[in-house]
Amino acid sequence: MGMCFPCPAESAPPSPSLEEKRTKLAEAAERRQKEAASRGILDVQSVEEKRKKKEKMEKQIATSGPPPAGGLRSTFQRM
Repeated sequence: MGMCFPCPAESAPPSPSLEEKRTKLAEAAERRQKEAASRGILDVQSVEEKRKKKEKMEKQIATSGPPPAGGLRSTFQRM
């Protein structure tokens, strides 16, 4: 009476394969990441567009090469 173990006559329920477990865990992790990334943001699309625009600008700056001569200079004095 009150035992927590299954009866010896009953067989254990079939467990999903390792591959099924991995895919479900991966899906759950991806879903959690998306929820965490959009937490507190009302318009997710707007934020994504701004992020892409910022990346595009950074890429353009990186590929444009060094700034032309006559730009800002930093002068350090050695002791």
